Amino acid sequence: MTSTAPVWFITGCSTGFGRELATRVLDHGWRVVVTARNADAVADLVAGREDRALAVALDVTEAGQIAAAVAAAREKFGRIDVLVNNAGYGYQSSVEEGEEAEIRAQFDANVFGLFALTRAVLPLMRAQRSGRILNITSVAGLIGFPASGYYAASKHAVEGWSDTLRAEAAPLGIHVTCVEPGPFRTDWAGRSLRQTPNRIADYAETAGKRMDDTRGVSGTQAGDPARAADAMIALAEQADPPRHLVLGRFGHDAVVARLKERLAEIEGNRDISLATDFPDA
Repeated sequence: MTSTAPVWFITGCSTGFGRELATRVLDHGWRVVVTARNADAVADLVAGREDRALAVALDVTEAGQIAAAVAAAREKFGRIDVLVNNAGYGYQSSVEEGEEAEIRAQFDANVFGLFALTRAVLPLMRAQRSGRILNITSVAGLIGFPASGYYAASKHAVEGWSDTLRAEAAPLGIHVTCVEPGPFRTDWAGRSLRQTPNRIADYAETAGKRMDDTRGVSGTQAGDPARAADAMIALAEQADPPRHLVLGRFGHDAVVARLKERLAEIEGNRDISLATDFPDA
């Protein structure tokens, strides 16, 4: 069974979605490369299952570590069937108060690191003529909330990039899905969230209020990480997986409402849009 089981490569496995998903994959008897910036943080996941699990240190902002991690996966298992780009973190501030260093660090992890790792894995998947890529974005990848401008921008970037990757890779047997969680009980707000405090009074009731609300939400979110992991596993087993998978009632309802609103707005300006073409075009 082990020699034919699919090989998963999951980033950010020390806590949250990554750890829960890695645990569930191993419970299925499959093979997995579990990564974290500190490999010791995921050593317990591998212990006793070294024949089908590999713990690797990986900071996705470090090119050398990306190359080494993918090489280790290739040496151990010879292939990668499912890549889960989960590593990343949140940053909140009003747009005006965003700090340059924080913004760039967020994009290095959430965007450029994800891009680089995927580029490193794609040659394996192309050679196999098969593969699944799951990019963990967020409801914020489809909706911009107050205080989340830069976080949303990083997730929107991955969403747009995923559209192109899907179009290019689909003929090669490689499927691409963005998984967009709403609020889940992962301690994201308490552990993986950075904030630049709101000091401009004009934003107190928008960005400031949302930052205050976010800090107090850990442990009360409706989303269950274990059920989310099961949903991602089911997704990866589909013959034709969807482009989007929104997780949780809040996320689903918010995204559907926003897309309907956006479509109505675009259609409502159809005449203006079409009038910008040359008359004889």
